[in-house]
Formats: sequence, structure tokens, C-alpha cells
Amino acid sequence: MNNNTEMPFDAVILAGGDYPTAPQPLEVLHSAPYVVCCDGAADRYIATGRVPDAIVGDGDSISTYNRAKYAHLMHIFAEQETNDQTKAMRYLMEKGMRRIAITGATGRREDHTIGNISLLIEYMRKGADVCSFTDHGRFIPCTGTTTLQCRKGQQVSIFSITAKNMGAEGLLYPIYDFTNWWQGTLNECTGDEFTINAEGEYILFINY
Repeated sequence: MNNNTEMPFDAVILAGGDYPTAPQPLEVLHSAPYVVCCDGAADRYIATGRVPDAIVGDGDSISTYNRAKYAHLMHIFAEQETNDQTKAMRYLMEKGMRRIAITGATGRREDHTIGNISLLIEYMRKGADVCSFTDHGRFIPCTGTTTLQCRKGQQVSIFSITAKNMGAEGLLYPIYDFTNWWQGTLNECTGDEFTINAEGEYILFINY
């Protein structure tokens, strides 16, 4: 699988973690052709003078004022089996959108952060071409062989989910079949491209 994270996105999800402040996620958010806010994240997005195309969630954390004013944008999914980020992803995929960026999915609560990152694999399995932009880099779910552009010295971390027979080209340190997440962290690009070879799924984090 060759993940092209520089492609234009169909939509961007603003999740309920820390509001992005770095140039990269803000550019992704502000240039999006379609913005979906997860419930309470809409309050912060609207406070910047912008209005989302949709507000998705269980409706429990958006302000009473905005819930009433933007009722026509609300899409309420009351079930608690999934979080608001997943509800927003499902909403977009049901509209036929597949190339989706996520921002605001980290920070505030570490358990939510880990959950939101791990869900990227689930979205990939359902057919989404998705990545999550933080203030420091981007998380990309991958399966099989992945080749990405980079710059020399750029840091890359690899988190194995189901991956076996792992190997890499264009990274400073060799990779292997990791048994713990820390083992794949803080690798480094040696040129302008790197390739991960694997059987199975993994998540990449590439810093800016």
C-alpha cells in the first residue's frame, strides 16, 4: 500500500482533543473542502469565526447556544458503542468520502488519544484513506508495503499492530518484528524516501 498523504482530502474531521495550533494541521483544517466537527469541538471551531459543514456526535458536549443555532448542521448518533470521531468518520464514508484527514484527536486525555490513534487501523480496514495530523506530526495507518517521501534526518516511528516479516529501506536503523511499541520509535530517514515492507498492519508517525 502506498499512502500519499500529500493528496487533497475530501474532508477533515476536527475531533475533541486539543485544538491544533501548528501551521501544518491548521492548514489542513482551514483548506478543507468539507469540515465535520465532533460535537464539542464545534464550539472552538465556531469561535474562530468559521462554521462547519456538519456537527456529528451524541450532542452531549456542544454548548446549548450552538446546538440551537446550528441545529440544521447537527447529526446526532446517540449510541455509546463508538466515539464521536468514529461517528464522524462513518458519516463521511456514508456520503461517499474516503480521503479523510483528522485533526484535534490528541491531547487533553491520554486514553482518548491512544484510542483515537488505534482507530485509524479500523478506518483503513473499512476502506478509508486516512491520516491524523497533530501539532508535531502525522499518524498514518498502513498495511503491506508503504513508500513515502521524506527529508533526510526526518524522524519516523513505526507501531506494529499485526505486522510480521518487517523490514525497511531508507531508514537509519533496521527494523524487525517488534513485540512492544517503543521498539519502533525514533528512527530516521537517510534520504528523500523510505519504504516499509511488512505483512500485516502498522501505524507510522512522521514528524514535521
